[in-house]
Amino acid sequence: MNLTLPPGGILLSLGCDVIEVERIRGVLDRQGERFLQRVFTDEERAYCFGRKFPHQHLAARFAAKEAVSKAFTTGIGAELGWKSVSIYHGARQEPLVRLDEQGLLLLARTGATHVLVSLSHTGTVAMAVAALVRQHPAGTPAPS
Repeated sequence: MNLTLPPGGILLSLGCDVIEVERIRGVLDRQGERFLQRVFTDEERAYCFGRKFPHQHLAARFAAKEAVSKAFTTGIGAELGWKSVSIYHGARQEPLVRLDEQGLLLLARTGATHVLVSLSHTGTVAMAVAALVRQHPAGTPAPS
């Protein structure tokens, strides 16, 4: 298997998560706005509710937050909160991770410089994979 990382980068950790879309729909039906405010940033909520099937997108972001917390080996809790991880989109609509101050401290503690994420969903299931990567400064050789 040939894995391509950013030039000079090292893969430090992986995390993944899978969730049923119906589980997110059920929590949202029971808890409503309280659930949304506790777990998702305003940016994430605006994106998801602007889509045709918002529950699928909410589920994918929920899975991404779990996947990132697993890559950090902390889970969601005292060291990393739900809103510490926010998923937004880059120029090519690729999913990107934004970390709050708590998340950035954890990133620095792990020695990583980037969090990479991949999301996928169907009508019934959403999943995410997250990778912590350390990129070496330009011109600095990666350790062998």
